[in-house]
Amino acid sequence: MEHRFGLRPGFPLGIEEELLLVDGATFRPANIASELVQSLTPPRGVIMNDLYEALIETSTPVVDSAPEGARVLGALRDQIHDGGATFIGGGLHPHVAFGEVVHVEADRYLQIRDEMRGLVSRTPTAALHVHVGMPDPETAIHVCNRMRVHLPLLQALAASSPFWFGHDSGLASARSTIFRSFPRSIVPQDFRDWEHYQDVIRWSVETADVPDYTYLWWDIRPSPKLGTVEIRAMDAQSRLESVAGLAALVHALAVACANGEEELAPPTEGIMESSFRAARDGIEATIWWRGALRPVREVGADALELARRYAPDLDGEDALEEVERILREGGGADRMRAAHASGGMDEVLARLAAESYPSTQTTSPSRSQS
Repeated sequence: MEHRFGLRPGFPLGIEEELLLVDGATFRPANIASELVQSLTPPRGVIMNDLYEALIETSTPVVDSAPEGARVLGALRDQIHDGGATFIGGGLHPHVAFGEVVHVEADRYLQIRDEMRGLVSRTPTAALHVHVGMPDPETAIHVCNRMRVHLPLLQALAASSPFWFGHDSGLASARSTIFRSFPRSIVPQDFRDWEHYQDVIRWSVETADVPDYTYLWWDIRPSPKLGTVEIRAMDAQSRLESVAGLAALVHALAVACANGEEELAPPTEGIMESSFRAARDGIEATIWWRGALRPVREVGADALELARRYAPDLDGEDALEEVERILREGGGADRMRAAHASGGMDEVLARLAAESYPSTQTTSPSRSQS
């Protein structure tokens, strides 16, 4: 398998975020992604389509640090706003009807729609993906193996989709459970080495009858075309500070894993169980860590202790303060539920829009339903 590992020195970073496009007055989905992409030419980074016309994806170029990546994403949010669009960050639009979607008419997405059928006709899902560059294929495999144990924590910290189809789902991340219903949306196994990984990819691609590994929607995966390990388990975020904090944590933990830092992980099935618990309960979850079910806040404190040893060299130390805040005060799911308790669904939508782009009008839209 051809790869691009080691083309850049160190452990460079890339961040992708998916944002939900909405009408500026009603906050209903705005199916304008293809039109918007054609009109925007960012000087740095990329703005592109994804599967849905009410979803836009932005990505940084290769950057050195999480704060630098967040600045680029902020500039891309500026461009989208200046292009006349309103958007919200979060794993799902909290108040749409089941099946209220328009798909992008592109070959890749038409193929996905043909394969997935009703699974992609429910509602768009939006995620935050973080790429960390690797020096060689074997290091990428070691990091992928060791980072798996951190996936439930990252999912809990990023949980930001408690509402689906106008109702409280009872979950902190409804996005992750919707996305988990897709084939090949799993926590991958532990790979012996690069050759074993390639063998699994060959089997997976052939048995799924898909073009390549990018159709394997694992929570974490080596990405040979980019030369990275890609962490894909997190909900998209409204606050750019949260994007920076989560990316800084991933960055530091990945470098720690490359340096041989390793926690005893349960089997893949056990990681999947903790992943569900994290998606269900968010910051209040208990997940498997160091031989027992432990509170996310305890697991997060341990992860931060490790990350702080590496973060100064990655310019991520200050960004980790946002992770501390999430552990102390709660994350996106908690803020959305608080907004709903205060003012119903109108307040949830207005709060998301204001957090996603602070100059957005924060008065509740008169035509939405609580």
